[in-house]
This record gives sequence, C-alpha cells and structure tokens, in this order.
Amino acid sequence: MQRREFLLKSAQAVGAAFLSRAVTVNAAWLHADPLSAKFKASDEIVLGHTGIRTSRLAMGTGTIGGGGASNQTRIGMDAFVKLALNGYHENGLRFFDTADGYGSHPYVAAALKQLPRDKVTVLTKTDTRKAAGVRADLDRYRKELGVDMIDIVLIHVVTEADWTTRYRPVMDVLSEAKEKGIIRAHGVSCHTIQALRAAAASPWVEVDLARLNPIGRYMDADPDTVISVLKQMKDQGKGIVGMKVLGQGDLRDRPGEAIRFALGSGVLDAFTIGAESKAEQDNLVEHIAAA
Repeated sequence: MQRREFLLKSAQAVGAAFLSRAVTVNAAWLHADPLSAKFKASDEIVLGHTGIRTSRLAMGTGTIGGGGASNQTRIGMDAFVKLALNGYHENGLRFFDTADGYGSHPYVAAALKQLPRDKVTVLTKTDTRKAAGVRADLDRYRKELGVDMIDIVLIHVVTEADWTTRYRPVMDVLSEAKEKGIIRAHGVSCHTIQALRAAAASPWVEVDLARLNPIGRYMDADPDTVISVLKQMKDQGKGIVGMKVLGQGDLRDRPGEAIRFALGSGVLDAFTIGAESKAEQDNLVEHIAAA
C-alpha cells in the first residue's frame, strides 16, 4: 500500500505541474455553448469493441480513495446501498467503478444483492504486479463482490513506459481469465503520459480508464495531448472510460462545464464520478442532460 500511495502522490504532482498551462489552453470550455447533441447519464453505450453495454455514467466508489477506504465507503453501508439503488432505479445507472484499494467491493456486493446481475456492469482494478498475486486477487474479488464473473478488470495506477513488457505475466493471467469466462474484458488505468501512450500502442488493452478534465488537474499531460492519445485508442476500438472529470473536486462547483467538456471531447464512451449523496448524484444526472 505504501507503493500505491507513493505512485498516487507522484502522479498527482505531475498533474499539478500541468495545471496553469491547461487552464489557459482550455479556459474556453468553461464558457462554451451547450453541445448540439443530447446526452443522458442513462444512455446505453458500448465500451469499444468489448461488446459490453452499460450506462454512460458510472457510479464511482473511490473518491479520495486508498488504503481500503473512500468517501463512498465512509458514508456507511446502508447509505451506500441506498445511493446505489437510487442510481439504478431512479437515474438508470448500471455501471459500478470499484477497486480493491478503495475497500468498496463489499459495498458493491451489498447493492448487487438487490439488483439484476445481468443488467449491471462491474469494473474493478488490481494493484498487484505478480502473476500469482493477480490469480489470487481474481478469486478474492469475486468472493468479495459476490459474483461468479467480473465484467472488467484493470491493472491499476500504471506509470511505467515499458509496462506492457514488464507486466506481461500479469497481462497473461488476465487474458487467461477472460478465456475462462472469469472476466469479460481487461485493460489498464494509466497515471503517466508514457504509460498512456504504451496502452494506446498495445492490442492487449481493451478498456482504458483515463483522466480527463478541462483544467488538466491530476492528469497525465495537458488535455489536448491526452485527447490526442485517446483518439488513437478510440480509432483502434478500445473502450475508454473517463475519470477525474471534476478534477478530483477542483471543478466540483462547476460540474456543468466539466461534464460538457467530457461529453464534447468525443473520446469517452463513458465516465465515472463518485457521488456522495442522492442530491449530488441527481445533480450530476441533471448536468449531463443539460450539457
């Protein structure tokens, strides 16, 4: 866990270095006209060529997440389940974004007990970098989530430019898990531009979780650079899920503009935002409709 915290802090520092330039480059997005196309949080989207159909907005469970906890787990089990059920029944959200490091697997499992499993997509992530450890993770994750199959598993917080070589044994385990029906798709969550470019070049990557917002906060590079790489991914049929859409809270008071930027970028199939209350979740859904 110390390694993960170090990587997170390093990645955040890189993102902060881009902030001042990104604000200048993309300031127009904070005052842009509404988009011509109409969007809804509940829109059914397909993640690249995976065949996985789910909602445009994912219910994030890792706000300020790490060390086995997040803002979503801190609200308590009952409140979390009520929030998840509100997302599904009232707002049409069918996509859970979770991770081992957030400690949210048991919370998602409690919600899944009250939802039709075949209607819900579950994405989780592993911080493990050894093949045997990832095999053990997959068994544990399924037990924690109360499922036989996990829709998407990502290698989490990847920073190395050579990760597709360095972590080939991990990739092979996830490929084998897909062949056995243990998972439906595999991919990566990148935290440097070098790792993101390697992901774009790798045919193994089926789903990428990418940081994107108009001010470049906590991102791998400035927004224009990241979008150019994500366009390459999209052209190859990779599924792309946006994260840090609100700049890890820096755009929390301007969600409409941030969401409009995400939708208008043209590179995201879906995006994940972690709401912490029904009011906040409903507000996000309204902003997507108003974009």
